[in-house]
Amino acid sequence: MRYISQMKSLPIITLLLLSTILNSRAQEQLQDQDQIDPNQMEKLPYHQIPSYPESYTSGTVAARVVDGLGYRYYWSTEGLREEDLKFRPSENGRSVEETLVHIYGLSLTIVNAPESIPNIGRVDRSGMSWIEKRKLTLENFQKASQLLKKGKDQDMDGYKVIFPRGDSSVEYPFWNMLNGPISDAIYHVGQIVTFRRSSGNPMNPKVNVFAGKLRE
Repeated sequence: MRYISQMKSLPIITLLLLSTILNSRAQEQLQDQDQIDPNQMEKLPYHQIPSYPESYTSGTVAARVVDGLGYRYYWSTEGLREEDLKFRPSENGRSVEETLVHIYGLSLTIVNAPESIPNIGRVDRSGMSWIEKRKLTLENFQKASQLLKKGKDQDMDGYKVIFPRGDSSVEYPFWNMLNGPISDAIYHVGQIVTFRRSSGNPMNPKVNVFAGKLRE
């Protein structure tokens, strides 16, 4: 009551100024909330590249390539805005969002290989937001890396890239995974880095792909 009484005793101009300041602060808080990247609400893989394995094996080397891809993907897609997702370099080129869909498809192929799971082809992703696709893509990279690290050198021959063809299927060795989907995904991540720079939202300059963590 005493506070209310004091407020009533203030000049009208002072009350107006206080009201303006409070409204301004409230709007700033709302804007800050809107700018929070929804992906940061939940801790996702590859904010920082994992520690390297203690030894070199076929599996750990392949896993490290996937880890490098995961780290690059995380930061190339962190903080994307709606206008960034819609950006396309030309009328016939893929947009950033369409490129994200493609990388998600590649991540499914990458995670299937260590378990020799057939790739069932196109999956309907129309009901998924780009945030969901980003999360699943990162989790696929992480799972693929973990599976590869567990494998022994002799297991690599059993990691098949399988594509169903009617009543049969076509199988490829893991060699094709290295020069195919993994390299392709790295290539497309680089495109996103370029596209978002063109749309006025460059990637965090503190990203250090050599060290696998942000610069201090």
